[in-house]
Amino acid sequence: MRTIGKLAEDGGVGVETVRFYQRKGLLGTPPRDGGIRRYGNEDVRRLRFIRKAQKAGFTLEEIKELIDLDAGQDHHRVHELAAIRIEKLDVQITELHRARETLRRLTKECAEGASRPCPILATFEV
Repeated sequence: MRTIGKLAEDGGVGVETVRFYQRKGLLGTPPRDGGIRRYGNEDVRRLRFIRKAQKAGFTLEEIKELIDLDAGQDHHRVHELAAIRIEKLDVQITELHRARETLRRLTKECAEGASRPCPILATFEV
């Protein structure tokens, strides 16, 4: 059994992140034992699950659903959520590619004309 600090350390997050996940219903809050909450291996597993799902691009709401599905073994819905996440990631990747190309073009323009207003800053002005 571990304290919240040790749980956070083992999960690679801060204590406030653990508390945030508890408030969101992603992690349970064990009862106090002698004034201290004690967390087990399942809590570490859940915390790592949340972190990995976030890295895969899932929102906290989607992660909550994945956790609920994990208990029910609904593989079809998990597959559906993953497919939706892939579509959203594809859109983000396209947008990031466009942003990178715009910045490349603007950086080149900036390097070519030191005497005129900066094209990068001009692009961001309204």
